[in-house]
Amino acid sequence: MGALLGVSKGSKEKPRFIVMEYQKGGKEKPIVLVGKGVTFDTGGLSLKPSDSMLGMHMDMSGGAVVVHTLALIGKLKLKRNVIGLVPAVENMPSGESYRPGDILTSMSGKTIEVLNTDAEGRLILADALTYAERYKPYLVVDVATLTGAALVALGERCSAFFTKEQKLQNLLLRLAEETGEYVWPLPLWDEYEEEIKGYFADLSNIHRDNSRWGSAIQGAIFLYQFAKSYPWVHIDMTPRMVSIKSDYLAKGATGEPMKLLLKLVEEKNPTLEDKKYSR
Repeated sequence: MGALLGVSKGSKEKPRFIVMEYQKGGKEKPIVLVGKGVTFDTGGLSLKPSDSMLGMHMDMSGGAVVVHTLALIGKLKLKRNVIGLVPAVENMPSGESYRPGDILTSMSGKTIEVLNTDAEGRLILADALTYAERYKPYLVVDVATLTGAALVALGERCSAFFTKEQKLQNLLLRLAEETGEYVWPLPLWDEYEEEIKGYFADLSNIHRDNSRWGSAIQGAIFLYQFAKSYPWVHIDMTPRMVSIKSDYLAKGATGEPMKLLLKLVEEKNPTLEDKKYSR
């Protein structure tokens, strides 16, 4: 897991890769839930401004959602097979930190040119998405506070999501209406892949020419490079990381999209199974 280990180098705290397995669904294929677990994000050597660091203890919100979704599934005793994966790190600056210009080798074997150390979430998720392959899942969903660009695009009332599966997109929109945890699709067109091809590695962790336009899409298309062997959804929950005044919890983290994930597990769509994915 060279990408995960690379991000963790600047911190005195060792990284963790958390694996949770809930198996009550017999022989059915599992759904894998992946949550970004950056326990504090300074930006690393690409240091954030101090006011942007406030709240960065919540950069593990995706991981927290996955952990608590698994816990709730256990309490409800659902007849499903569900795997939870949380890559957990601190992104800190130090003399040991990974640097802009470094080349990391991911678990998949793909090499990644680091152009910005503050785009660390996608690096640790890349290794987790590769790890998910061993379960031969019918669906993988990753949840992450990945980009501020998702917040700019959609505001504070819904999360962004990305998928290549039209049926899955429609299902998520319906479940969002039922749960009140709103999500909205953004494009994941093949043309965007060119933007994250590295000059000195297979991939770059941001736009290879440092363009900031469409940054939420760049993050998603980067993750897609590690998720082509199974049906996949990426939820960029940055817009819903922190509560707003109209929420029933008016302060702190929202806990979204936990209800949405639970509904998705409960309403397993069998049409997603046994389909050949060779992109």
